[in-house]
Amino acid sequence: MNVQPNSMEARDKAYHLHSYTNARALEKDGALVMDRGEGIYVYDTNGKQYIEGMAGLWSVGVGFGENRLVEAAAKQMAKLPYYHTFTARAHGPSIELAEKLIQMAPVPMSKAYFTNSGSEANDTAVKMVWYRSNALGKPEKKKIISRIKGYHGVTVASASLTGLPNNHRSFDLPIAGVFHTSCPHYRAFKLEGEDEAAFVARCVKELEDLIIKEGPETVAAFIGEPVMGAGGVIVPPAGYWDAIQKILKKYDILLIADEVICGFGRTGNMFGTTTYEMQPDIMTLSKQISSSYQPISALLINENVYQPLADESAKIGTFGHGVTAAGHPVASAVALENIAIIEERDLVGNVKALAPKFQGRIKALESHPLVIEGRGVGLIGAIELKPRDGFAAGQLGSKLFSIMVEKGLISRAIGDSLAFCPPMIITEAQVDTIFDTVEASLDVLQKQLSA
Repeated sequence: MNVQPNSMEARDKAYHLHSYTNARALEKDGALVMDRGEGIYVYDTNGKQYIEGMAGLWSVGVGFGENRLVEAAAKQMAKLPYYHTFTARAHGPSIELAEKLIQMAPVPMSKAYFTNSGSEANDTAVKMVWYRSNALGKPEKKKIISRIKGYHGVTVASASLTGLPNNHRSFDLPIAGVFHTSCPHYRAFKLEGEDEAAFVARCVKELEDLIIKEGPETVAAFIGEPVMGAGGVIVPPAGYWDAIQKILKKYDILLIADEVICGFGRTGNMFGTTTYEMQPDIMTLSKQISSSYQPISALLINENVYQPLADESAKIGTFGHGVTAAGHPVASAVALENIAIIEERDLVGNVKALAPKFQGRIKALESHPLVIEGRGVGLIGAIELKPRDGFAAGQLGSKLFSIMVEKGLISRAIGDSLAFCPPMIITEAQVDTIFDTVEASLDVLQKQLSA
């Protein structure tokens, strides 16, 4: 990248440490700096247009430049720009949002609790689970099971739940008491001759074996995304969640559904919990709750979690947890308006209507010589490139990603998988444009590899 002195790109290189970035490579190559967004498109500082095929970070459901959200933020900023929810304080937007989320919940929930990000929500879920176990007089029941390739955030506790090595390396993670069981990616992890039913049975047995090994009396909760996102868009096989939940119920283990990516329409239902008939005790929400126009997240907890927590807060005199901006009035107002847009414009219906086209185009890419698998559900999906001699894991994915960016399409390379998660306002013609660009980019990569 040709970086001009005193440009935004040069200033970024000079002063900014980026997330999920090779810092030395950034010093050399610089960043792609975005200037504005409109609909499914973003524009860099040179005016180049890109389809934002990842909706930012799986999150801008209603698209960029939505004036209703701008107006909601401005109106609330003028009225009450900030107030907190500590020490029995509240304000209208947080009350209305809590009420709305409990009413929307796909399974009975009791209370909403606000934080600022998915990481914080999952971190808080861990603390709530520990607090509850102490309240119940079960101080030994603290262990939490997650899954290999699961993604739950980057705070100390949530990064420990995350089952991706680069979130642990050199951070001295995971912390004690967090364990990881099988990833439900059938193609990648099936045994020779093993059908999907047998694969699910093996995943469930491995979970039960881990619970028994650790001691059921010490295992408090299991956390999982309905569909794994940042681990590579991994869709669970038929019967997986039903079988997993039977084991959790057998051993009195809470289920935490991480809906940070799946929630608010992405899978073709308002929540992934509905798509996979899950019955969680805790749900964590973020991203599309406000289309990421404002940082906000929420936990929904059922009576089974709330009542012991409330009893313990009475015993101690407080629930000693909270962050300054939890339930921020501007963020809450934007989230409420965002949810109203999703409902009024039937964006979940748009996901359902376009899912056959979207998933069909992904699956059709399996016919390309470079692609080993296309997978997804609703308006979330990924293609995975075939391993190739002479290329380390992730190198081909990075090459394809760069080609697509040059052609005006932003995806996300997850190793050698390329993920797609466009804004839910996308049209059928725009879906075709995305995958026409992917096909053309694959052809370019193939020619480069053959040269």
